[in-house]
Amino acid sequence: MKTLKDVISLKFKTSESEGVIFHGEGQQGDYITLELKKAKLVLNLNLGSNQLGSIYGHTSVMTGSLLDDHHWHSILIERHGRNINLTLDRHVQHFRTNGEFDYLDLDYEITFGGMPFSGKPSSNSRKNFKGCMESINYNGNNITDLAKRKKLEPSNVGNLSFSCVEPHTVPVFFNATSYLEVPGRPNQDVLSVSFLFRTWNPNGLLVFSNFADDLGNVEIDINEGKVSVHINVTQVKKNRIDISS
Repeated sequence: MKTLKDVISLKFKTSESEGVIFHGEGQQGDYITLELKKAKLVLNLNLGSNQLGSIYGHTSVMTGSLLDDHHWHSILIERHGRNINLTLDRHVQHFRTNGEFDYLDLDYEITFGGMPFSGKPSSNSRKNFKGCMESINYNGNNITDLAKRKKLEPSNVGNLSFSCVEPHTVPVFFNATSYLEVPGRPNQDVLSVSFLFRTWNPNGLLVFSNFADDLGNVEIDINEGKVSVHINVTQVKKNRIDISS
């Protein structure tokens, strides 16, 4: 395929911070890759470079953050020559690709949800996408519908299910005044706690627990963007342990 214009749109949701959303490449060195990296969206595009090195076409653009929140996010890529509009959740970013070429030459298949192992260094370090996609549209072709009706030829549809599995984890939102109190475990000499959290606030109390028989307490908090653990033991000389990360 040799295209001057491309319009690609889809919706996705995932709880993974890394993964290739779609990928295409050509024999002349052209490629287009959309992927998640550290929960941000990265578009890598190359409309062509020359062997002399005087024309370098690789272009990389990053947008968004915290996209591994298992909520639906919409993507629209509109390309006309070297002019690109990248829209993520209605936030538009306009840029021009590097190099001097206007056409995208893709000689092989386009893959959604991952990329085939091509032997190139770029292919073995990337993770496949893990999550849900819907409304995949590539240059006027409804890919999701064609895949479901098995109308894509040639195609290699892996282990796909045409439904979206919800995660078993249940998130809890805390405002400035709310808290969750659960019963402790008396007569236990081991305390173990684990959780995932996300916040924009640099300060806040995460966990607090008193030890039985007035033996002290443990406190986990965020202080100026760092997580700190404080353990107070009343019956020991060096009665306070502070760990910060």
